[in-house]
Amino acid sequence: MASTRFLMISIFFIGLSVFMVAFLYLPYLTNVFVEIDPSYAYLQIPGLAGIYVTLIPFGYALYQSFLLLRYIEQREVFSMHSARALKSIRSCAFVIAGFYIVGCVFFFTQNALHPSLLLISAAIIFVCFVISVFSGLLQALLTSAVEIKEENELTV
Repeated sequence: MASTRFLMISIFFIGLSVFMVAFLYLPYLTNVFVEIDPSYAYLQIPGLAGIYVTLIPFGYALYQSFLLLRYIEQREVFSMHSARALKSIRSCAFVIAGFYIVGCVFFFTQNALHPSLLLISAAIIFVCFVISVFSGLLQALLTSAVEIKEENELTV
């Protein structure tokens, strides 16, 4: 299964790159912004903390994606394990979108919601909702397929 191996490697490198950017580049970037405008220094820690908190459901969703690919490799794709993995991915996407919505509201109340920050947050929220809807659709289809498969196994 070369395609699933490629997808597993892709998931690994996506996760690695996101975590490296979050832990190596973002602290440096926030320090640069604080040097440019020290009046926003009090937002440095909450901003980084918010991003780090969103990494928890992101990492869990990557893990569930990896498990889903393992189920595909083992030819157990039409099982409730796969449906639960898709449900977890959907939930993680909603949680990430919720964190970014709360973050936007927080920065807005602090009069620090720069248009570029709003645009990036809106893009992340939109992508999370798309992933959530698509995962929910796949979960519903997979659940129906599992039910049909179980019915067919009982009739034989």
